[in-house]
Amino acid sequence: MKVFRWFLVIFLIGLGLAFYWFISNSRARTQTPEYVVISKDGPVEIRDYPDLRLVTAPMQNKDMNRPFGMLFRYITGSNGDSAKIAMTTPVLIDNTSGEKTMSFILPEETVKTGVPTPTGDGVRLNQIPAARFAALHFGGSRSSETETKALKTLRDWLAAQKLASQGEPLFAYYDPPWTPVPMRRNEVFLRLETPPEKP
Repeated sequence: MKVFRWFLVIFLIGLGLAFYWFISNSRARTQTPEYVVISKDGPVEIRDYPDLRLVTAPMQNKDMNRPFGMLFRYITGSNGDSAKIAMTTPVLIDNTSGEKTMSFILPEETVKTGVPTPTGDGVRLNQIPAARFAALHFGGSRSSETETKALKTLRDWLAAQKLASQGEPLFAYYDPPWTPVPMRRNEVFLRLETPPEKP
């Protein structure tokens, strides 16, 4: 009986390590926009981001499946050039224009060679200008309660640092839904009034 228990423990540890390796490699193979970390304080980082080109779809209420499907069809060939575009992370949820949207960040190579025109209804090209952001890392599954708590934490931190933000928050989700909740990387961003440093 003891041998079986030890075998089970070793098996579960090995399974956990294998899954962690799979998630880490998956993240490493997926392009994420480069940024410069200006400062770090626990789960909060001040980052400078360059211009980001996006493809965007509208969201209705909490439904993520429909806009994700629209964007996924765009990057898999339902676009003006029938071009296949690499998936990137994170997926962005935004409400800065008064309309809740989901966006994929377009890879650098696609931006350099020319961004295909969207053909699906509601799908459009978009852009986030270069800016300095405060970013808070938070765990857990996506929910309005989790997002509200994370946003309050970030705003409280900014108030304590006497840093002013502008605009609405931007939520970033890095992992597919089958990723175990404790291993997920989620972030909330607030644009700072301080402009980014010029390279």
